[in-house]
Amino acid sequence: MLSNRLVKHFGAAAAAATLVGAANAAVVTWNCNLVVPNNIDGQYINVEAQTFASAAGLVTGWDLNPYGTSTTAMSWFAAAAPSGCVTGLGQGGTTIAVASLSNGTLVSAASTFGNTASSVTAGGWVLNSANCFGFRFLAAGGTTHYGYGVMTMGATMGVRTLTSLYFESVAGAGINVNCIPAPGAIALLGLAGLCGRRRR
Repeated sequence: MLSNRLVKHFGAAAAAATLVGAANAAVVTWNCNLVVPNNIDGQYINVEAQTFASAAGLVTGWDLNPYGTSTTAMSWFAAAAPSGCVTGLGQGGTTIAVASLSNGTLVSAASTFGNTASSVTAGGWVLNSANCFGFRFLAAGGTTHYGYGVMTMGATMGVRTLTSLYFESVAGAGINVNCIPAPGAIALLGLAGLCGRRRR
């Protein structure tokens, strides 16, 4: 009996120590729920500041810009280096593009980054579903951070909502993709068609 109690005690202590250690490497979460309009502007996004707008000049230090007028593909505008999105074959894609990543994918310095347009075929994106993409960005302090976002697609690639963004608070630390949409994300997809169109 005593040995069982000791096992439970030390097991609980070990678990607590693990939680304390994990607190030093916190993942920052932004449940942004941003409709990415099917136009030439899309959304310019500063990940760290959690700010966004339809024009680059309105978002100081923007990192990501998903946009595009196609219903079969989505484009990505390049921010200042080292910002960029993870490129690859995605979930069964056939060409190199900003990829829809599988759960558990590690986004880190070992990933390949770019801003290539992605489509259902090229990036392996899944319609009527939550998809994940990886990215890196330059924080205000000049350090590079890695993260991933959840992009919920509708019936076409022209109907999309950037549901949430996650990044590692520790500079240079990798992060594993966990593609789970925030509550109500699917319902927001219908709003994409209501957004106005503007020119870059």
